[in-house]
Amino acid sequence: MIEKEVVLKPEEAFNEEEVLAVIQKKLGLKSTQDFRISKRSIDARSKEVKVRIKVDISQNEPFPARINYKIEDLPEVHNARQSAIIIGAGPAGLFSALRLIELGWKPIILERGKDVRSRRRDLADINKKHIVNSESNYCFGEGGAGTYSDGKLYTRSKKRGDIYRILEILVAHGAKEDIMIDAHPHIGTNKLPKIIQNIRETILAHGGEVHFDTKVTGFKVEKHELKSVSTASGHEFKADAFILATGHSARDIFYLLHENKILIEAKPFALGVRVEHPQQIIDKIQYKCEERGPYLPASSYSLVHQTYFENKQRGVFSFCMCPGGFIVPAATESGEIVVNGMSPSRRDSRFANSGIVAAIELEDMVDFEKFGSLKGLELQKSIEQNACKIGGNNQTAPAQRLVDFTQGKISRDLPDTSYQPGLFSARMDEVLPPFITERLKTAFKAYGEKMKGYFTNDAVVVGVESRTSSPVRIPRDKETLEHTETKRLFPCGEGAGYAGGIVSAAMDGERCAEKVVEIYQNKK
Repeated sequence: MIEKEVVLKPEEAFNEEEVLAVIQKKLGLKSTQDFRISKRSIDARSKEVKVRIKVDISQNEPFPARINYKIEDLPEVHNARQSAIIIGAGPAGLFSALRLIELGWKPIILERGKDVRSRRRDLADINKKHIVNSESNYCFGEGGAGTYSDGKLYTRSKKRGDIYRILEILVAHGAKEDIMIDAHPHIGTNKLPKIIQNIRETILAHGGEVHFDTKVTGFKVEKHELKSVSTASGHEFKADAFILATGHSARDIFYLLHENKILIEAKPFALGVRVEHPQQIIDKIQYKCEERGPYLPASSYSLVHQTYFENKQRGVFSFCMCPGGFIVPAATESGEIVVNGMSPSRRDSRFANSGIVAAIELEDMVDFEKFGSLKGLELQKSIEQNACKIGGNNQTAPAQRLVDFTQGKISRDLPDTSYQPGLFSARMDEVLPPFITERLKTAFKAYGEKMKGYFTNDAVVVGVESRTSSPVRIPRDKETLEHTETKRLFPCGEGAGYAGGIVSAAMDGERCAEKVVEIYQNKK
């Protein structure tokens, strides 16, 4: 097998009917069966945008299977001797369940929210009626926060597990094979729910259990060992091990752990705003053209800038950039404003949005020191509640034109937005504390120097982007992944502080499942 790279025009690379013939001709091969595309990425560094495609060329040998994961190879675990409770049906929980089945254990998932299809009604209610269901929303429910807030699969967490394997499992459950070759793979919020449903059906078909509307409200710990969990309905669940994969917004779980004297720690996180531009502006900057045309996808960006405030250096960076996307309301309780971004698979909205957030270190939380390990959570909560109070206690979000924000001027009007509950004109420096506001102002001006045209009043900043990561860490042993003090408890994924995104959470779920089996196989 020989690997070669070809450089194509966008209209060649993204024309599904002709791309293989174009590559064949460029490489001088006899047939389109003689090669296979292995990687595809857009190169917009020069004035003329190119698409770089890597291909594997056969030397009279068959191509290895792109997908080695086979659902039919999973064992039946209906009557398995050992089981693990998984709290949370996000990517960490679902992928830990699949891995447990592979290893012969029975997974029992307890999910506070609804199944992926039933969640849609609650998402419609928060968007149209400003009604927040605290158990079923953009964060809670089958598939977790990523299911209805974008479905990006890019991760830098290459040391945490096998990224390719996670993508294989997604393809085996219905994702397009394109995610195996694209440099920044993306499924889209319109496609991911069906894949999540297929994963659940695999778990059930092979003997696992999935319980929806099942909120964990109690932990039974004896002699520093977790024995069982209880739910709001009064049911008690016992197992050989417990994987805690509740996501970054399950505040009640953090409070519950704290009350039960199960060690948790405050950790740094990031908070800021979501900025929305017309997609055409971002395309013009990135692709250096007036119109991107029918073949190039909506363009994205990644930005970072080091800022100083009161002699303290902190990074301000873009987060979860959504080309051709929408801003969505991601509150998990009434009385708070939280925004996030999402993109459908076609990324065909006329808007581009991204979180722009400032790093918050433990020393920035001094006003909340009395809350101890929950100080970051309380800081986060206070800002979200303040945003809601200023706007009249509904899901209308505070907003300000970008240049106006940096100049401290209230905007007389606001541009069109993708945020369905609506915006109200506000001074964001009355929503956010000064140590965040001043850093954001500095960074936005710097971004305007890096991307000419970015710093414009045609863009709007919307508050608040606060759920970038968990403000709490649940400590675990680096080798065993077990809680440092409470045996049989395995903190997992974003909520525990060990992942950031769908793929890294899925990898962490697999690792936790493997450690559960390694440590507690044949032990009672």
